[in-house]
Amino acid sequence: MWATSLVAMIIPAMAEGPPAADKQQDHFLVGFAQDNMSLTWRAHQVFALEAALKKHDSIEFIFTDAQGSAAKAVSDIESLVDRGVDLLVVSPQSSALATPVITSVYQSGVPVVLLTRHIMNESYTSFIAPDDYTIAKQAADEVAAALNGQGNVLVIRGVPSASTVAHRTSGFFDQIKAYPGLNISAMIDGDYSQVAAMKAMIGALDTGIPFDAIFAQSDEMAEGARLVLQSNGIDPRDIPIIGIDYTSQAQDAIRNGTQTASFLYPLCSAEAAVVIWDILTGKPVKKNIVVNSQKITLNNVNSVTPVF
Repeated sequence: MWATSLVAMIIPAMAEGPPAADKQQDHFLVGFAQDNMSLTWRAHQVFALEAALKKHDSIEFIFTDAQGSAAKAVSDIESLVDRGVDLLVVSPQSSALATPVITSVYQSGVPVVLLTRHIMNESYTSFIAPDDYTIAKQAADEVAAALNGQGNVLVIRGVPSASTVAHRTSGFFDQIKAYPGLNISAMIDGDYSQVAAMKAMIGALDTGIPFDAIFAQSDEMAEGARLVLQSNGIDPRDIPIIGIDYTSQAQDAIRNGTQTASFLYPLCSAEAAVVIWDILTGKPVKKNIVVNSQKITLNNVNSVTPVF
């Protein structure tokens, strides 16, 4: 049951929309409107994209930090457009609030690359992400295996307005239905943050929510849950914990038995850099690109490199 699994393949649809930038142009300005640079995964995503684009001397890369504010994210997008970006990269915190402004940018002729988070329509040039729904279904299977199909599960949710959360939640809940002996006792909000997850976990313990396993929608939140368990005299080795991202912290936790599994969630920056260059130089790109994910357990933890 611990076999490695791949969960995605490239979707072959070609992007449609505004024309690509002039391939004769010798300078391009690429702007990334990032949600929250205080989240380690999000910061690494930006810096990895910056590093990948440095191979192209003609690209100037800039980014903004919305600091977790959906309203600021909208103004950041508008600011980047005002600065004259030739291509906009966005990982929107709120699909609903970001959709109108991103649609406007796309319809104005500026190519838009959505990185790991979606909007509510098709007004973008390319969307690049792992398959969150399938990953979450596999996470539910992993919980079921760890509990032998019986017990209460606590879900720690990421940023509620993000598309990743919608898919990680629906996938997990849909698959849990296959196991009548499992019960989701509560879903608490950790906002993809270790600190926020710690606060939520303290509240769960204080209110006596029953749980035999934890599904954390990011490894940063899984780490927060572990710290709270330990500080309350609960050995995390006794509570199966499943996370997503596969960070170095998660690797260490899986090795020492304080986390059962994680799912590799690539930054997608390398893939985005290729797509960005193709768009800027007038080449066709796929509308939707699903990046491979991989289940990590004690069986393969030493052979798979963490995302950071």
